[in-house]
Amino acid sequence: MSEKSSSSGSDEDVDPESGQPVELGGVLSKWTNYIHGWQDRWVVLKNNTLSYYKSEDEREYGCRGSLCLSKAVITPHEFDECRFDISVNDSVWYLRAEDPEHRLQWIESIELHKAESGYGSETSLRRHGSMLSLTSAASALSATSTSSFKKGHRLREKLAEMETFRDILCRQVDTLQKYFDSCADAVSKDEFQRDRVEEDEDDFPTTTRPDGEYNHNNNGSKEKLFPPASPKGINGIDFKGEAITFKATTAGILSTLSHCIELMVKREDSWQKRLDKELEKRRRVEDAYKSAMHELKKKSHYGGPDYEEGPNSLINEDEFFDAVEAALDRQDKIEEQCQSEKVRISHSSSVTSGDTYSTIGTHRLANKVEEMVQNHMTYSLQDVGGDANWQLVIEEGEMKVYRREVEENGIVLDPLKATHSVKGVTGHEVCHYFWDTDVRMDWETTIENFNVVEKLSDNAIIVYQTHKRVWPASQRDVLYLSAIRKIMATNENDPDTWLVCNFSVDHNNALPTNRCVRAKINVAMICQTLVSPPEGDKEISRDNILCKITYVANVNPGGWAPASVLRAVAKREYPKFLKRFTSYVQEKTAGKPILF
Repeated sequence: MSEKSSSSGSDEDVDPESGQPVELGGVLSKWTNYIHGWQDRWVVLKNNTLSYYKSEDEREYGCRGSLCLSKAVITPHEFDECRFDISVNDSVWYLRAEDPEHRLQWIESIELHKAESGYGSETSLRRHGSMLSLTSAASALSATSTSSFKKGHRLREKLAEMETFRDILCRQVDTLQKYFDSCADAVSKDEFQRDRVEEDEDDFPTTTRPDGEYNHNNNGSKEKLFPPASPKGINGIDFKGEAITFKATTAGILSTLSHCIELMVKREDSWQKRLDKELEKRRRVEDAYKSAMHELKKKSHYGGPDYEEGPNSLINEDEFFDAVEAALDRQDKIEEQCQSEKVRISHSSSVTSGDTYSTIGTHRLANKVEEMVQNHMTYSLQDVGGDANWQLVIEEGEMKVYRREVEENGIVLDPLKATHSVKGVTGHEVCHYFWDTDVRMDWETTIENFNVVEKLSDNAIIVYQTHKRVWPASQRDVLYLSAIRKIMATNENDPDTWLVCNFSVDHNNALPTNRCVRAKINVAMICQTLVSPPEGDKEISRDNILCKITYVANVNPGGWAPASVLRAVAKREYPKFLKRFTSYVQEKTAGKPILF
């Protein structure tokens, strides 16, 4: 690293004519940041200011940064012999010289500039001429006050400048006070000398010139009575220079005070705007509170009939949705807490052979059951891919959920269809656990209570169940016939199909009541078992079986509710139900013999 400087030693660092430290310039390494590290920069020390440029050739483009050294702290590094740090308030420069000698030269020069900064010390006031003092003070004013104000420095830095000017002014006042005291002493001595001369003239008359300036002695020489004041003043103090510097300092103080006032005014405006905003916010909140209290007094009590579901409900659609979602979230948390307990007290269920479920039955609703089974086998298993009316709303792994939007008289009747593939279980097992009421409460979380109203046959029952209420929606109940069937494949290459269909019916032992809204349903769980051949002579295991599930649901909620709420709840709850149920079946059948 090369370094150039305009001075070579500390003995020559002071200009003999002006008494000021001379300019020093050279290459120093400056720490930039963690990415670029140390970079060579051309550094100039002049007029108590340390500036740096990217290179010596780019000085004409202006410096990249500068520090006023009046309050700088120079710290040689403890371990790096070439490094020294310069800090002014919160700003720190990390610099490295070419070798320890150059570091010492820079440190001594900087300290000299600090000591002889031209800020009004007694020695600098005696040494500097009046014009130099004025220039020094003016440059300090422009460098430390005006430029920093333009850069938006904070009020704290302005107050630091005021402290600097105060120190300067105190030293100048002390110097001028000494000058005035010396003048007062000189005047006292002069009056005393005049009194003595007058007494001597009364005793020894002498010839005096008309201007009274000289006294002629007997030997013909003349003596000056009152010698004129020295141009340098008393005790070598340049009064004119002191006065000019004093004036420049006071001007700097006034300018800085002006800047401080402007900063405070700006801050006052900023805080006033903030206060106005806060007052406006408070006013709006108070108005909203008063309005809410007024409306609350006018309306029925919260939770009353005016807040129930219906086209004239006082709850708007967004509030309705938020309330339903919050209630469902609470139910999910409760279900998670009770899940472990459910596993411990889960009921046992024996799976009946498939032959029992392959007959139609002879009960009074047998024809209706057969009609519903055939409809589901015909329409529910149709592929939805080519039907534009079905919309894919959810796809999670093997599970896909479709919806077709249907409304009648403002009531949402959207049919839903879900397809899923579950490993390790058969269609017989899935349909059994879906139909068996003994294990219904082990996996169904939306039911409050249920009971079997009538058993029609071994594979058909009528069930009444009430669902948990999700406020502000009304509580629902359902009365439906549930039948399980095994449909034999007509082609030996096709798998058998297991089906559970649940559809609403009427029964004298479960008439509608005012406590609940009676919903209508038509639901089917259709399952087919696919078997992949095992390797060699191995027996078929659960790793070789896959159950393809088709679940269809047509639900009439039985009353009005916002369409967006019903569709959002269906989109949220149906996939959760299907995953929860199939996971339950996998847990129940794990390690047990396979039932086809």
